[in-house]
Parts: sequence; C-alpha cells; structure tokens
Amino acid sequence: MTSIRRPGRARTLAISAAREETAHPTGGPAEQTESQAQLQVLVESRAIWSALSGGLLGLLVGLVVFYDHRPRLAGDESIQFYGAVVGGVTAGLAFLLGYSLNARMANIWLGQRPRLRQLIDTLALLVVHASIAVMGSLGIFRVFQEAFIGLTVDHLAGSVLLAVVGGVAAYFSFNSGARLTAFTLSTLLAVFMASGVLVSMIFAENPFWWHVMFSELGTGQAGLTSFWTFNTTLVVSGIIITTLTAFITRDLEIWAGHERVKVARRLASRAKEARTPGGKTRLRTRVSNVLSGHFRTPRVGVLRTVMIIMGLCLAGIGLVPINVHHDLHTVITAAFGLSFVFILLTVPYLLPGFPRSFYLLSFLAAGGLIFSFLLWRPVGYWNLTSMELIGAAILFAWLIVFIRNIAALVDRVRRSEP
Repeated sequence: MTSIRRPGRARTLAISAAREETAHPTGGPAEQTESQAQLQVLVESRAIWSALSGGLLGLLVGLVVFYDHRPRLAGDESIQFYGAVVGGVTAGLAFLLGYSLNARMANIWLGQRPRLRQLIDTLALLVVHASIAVMGSLGIFRVFQEAFIGLTVDHLAGSVLLAVVGGVAAYFSFNSGARLTAFTLSTLLAVFMASGVLVSMIFAENPFWWHVMFSELGTGQAGLTSFWTFNTTLVVSGIIITTLTAFITRDLEIWAGHERVKVARRLASRAKEARTPGGKTRLRTRVSNVLSGHFRTPRVGVLRTVMIIMGLCLAGIGLVPINVHHDLHTVITAAFGLSFVFILLTVPYLLPGFPRSFYLLSFLAAGGLIFSFLLWRPVGYWNLTSMELIGAAILFAWLIVFIRNIAALVDRVRRSEP
C-alpha cells in the first residue's frame, strides 16, 4: 500500500476524495471509496498527533503551576480549574485544525459559502467544542473530589492529570471537526445545550428559579454566571441549528433529486399509457398528474427556511432575556415553538417519500407538545419549566431520528445508482 505519511499527502487525498464525490454525488466508485478510506486513516493519525500535542501542553502547564504545592482535585488553584483551561484551549485548537481539513479539502462545500457565514459558524463550533471540554473538566473533577474528600496529589500526578485532559480534549475535538456530519452536529448541540443549562442551574443564585421557567436563568436575578452562561448557550445553539440545517438540506437535496426523477418518470409513463388514439393525453390524467406531481415533490427549501427561523428564534431568546423585554421574548419563544410544530404537522407534505412510520412519529411528537402545553394551561398540572423540559426532549429525540432517516434514505439512493 502506498504510504500516506509523505508531506502533502493529506491535501492530495482530501482533494481527490472531494473531487470524486463532486463528480459522483450519488455514486460509489472504487476510487472514491479508496480515497475516502485513506483519508479517514490519515485523519485518525492527525488526531493522535493532536492528542500528543495537547497532552504535552497539559503536562508543561502542570509542571509550572503545581511545582510548589499539592493541588486538590477541585476548588481554587486545583486540577479542576487548570484542567478546564487546558481542556478548553486544546479542544479549541484541535477543532480548528480538524475543521480546516474538513471544510477546505474534504467537504469543500463548507468553504464555498459566504465568508461571513463561515466565520460565524466556525466561531460557534469553536465555542461549542471548547465549552464542552471546559464543562466536562469542571464536572468530572468535582465529582471525584466529592468521592475522595480531602484528597490532594503531588505535582507530578497533577501534571499527568492535566496531560490526560489536554490529550483527550484534543483527540476528540480534532476528530469531531474533521468528521463533522449532521448526526454528530446534532449530538454536539444536545450535549452543549444540556451542559450549558446545567451549569446555569448550578450557579443560579435563586434556588427556586424552576418555580417560574427556564428563561429565569437568563435574567440578572439568577446571578452573573448563570446569566451569561444561559444566554450564551442559547445564542450559540441557535447558530448551530442554522449550521445543522446546511448539513441536513445538503443530504436532503441528494435524496430529493432522486425522488423528483422517479416522480417524473412515473408521471410520464402514466401520461403515455393514457393517450387517446389521436396522441393526446386525457384531461383527467393531466389533472391527476399535476396534483400527484405537486404532492409527491419534496420541498426542501421550505423546510430549510423554517429550520433557519427556528435557529434565529433560539438565538433571539438569548439575545432578548425576559427581563429586558417580556413581550418580545415571549413572541420569539412562541415563534420557535410554532415553527417546530409546523414542521412536525407538515412533514408528509414537505418530504413525501419518507417512511410512514416517521410521519406517525412526527404526528405523535406534535401531539405530545400540544398535550404538554394544555397540561400547563389551562389545566395547570405542571408549571412552564416542566413543559419546556418535555419540549426540549421531544425536539432532540425527533431531530436525531430525522437525521438518521435522512442518512438511511441517502445511503439507499447512493447504492441504487450505478
């Protein structure tokens, strides 16, 4: 096998795979498969180098900051604190390296979008990866400190722990950036939102915030840390939803193009069979074909627009906290919820050709959202916080199933094409 470690081999493999994918968007020639396989091996190799670099950085930081004392696992000047710093830095840098390989060479469509959009998406994804590493370090070492009360370690052990944090954060962040897909992005979004909201809850100065709503965490009364964490999480998550929309619609266009060809062939065959002896198609058949073509044609553009509206609304919720402008905050929140319900109820019209079980799931999800709203008002069974928790669970569960269905349909299209 040809070595893949020569200088410039990464760029050669990546460009080769990208060109072959562009030339055969629905096919799977042996050359494309080989290039993609070699590229994935090289990505894994680069991820290991990133991990080693991140581990070395963590080790050096530990040797400097812990040289004169025995650090605790959590607290001030602890492994928890410096681990969060090292993890955030290494995760951010490794993600940029991996995403650069992905966006500029492997998935070149990411680099063909407007520069401002690329910058916004990159910054948002950078914040997501760094924040997950920071919050992971804060949480893990806090748990271990509670499990081993009073434990301290020497400076060498503390440095090794920082090296582990830096290496793990860099490894997974590089892989995430280099192999970013709709599914992994949706998982990152769920983890980021859950982590951000959890941190906001932990640092909320008002322990009874949940008596009101989640938006209470984004007010000044919840404390400065909770305020910035909650609102920043919402703004970044909104941007990530618009980025996720680009991944979803790109895959959907591959499937939709195949579906349009199938529908056109079916209608043409029906029109041919219904021709009169004079060579004209019967009026009834023409009308039937027009209606059938309308309802069997996917509307990816409409779905894309509504999902972008959802992302903008989520960002708007964070930009306009409820204590800043109550009515505008409420309108934006309602627009987010109504946009999601619209997608759930119209998905058979927007995406004809999906499995019927997915349509049923979407209707059940919409019913669950409406029922949970009724349990809040007018029934009063639970408060707004409970309803928001149910809504978030339904949103992410449906989104993950949606993306998996898209992946299955696109894979079927690619396998069916010569």
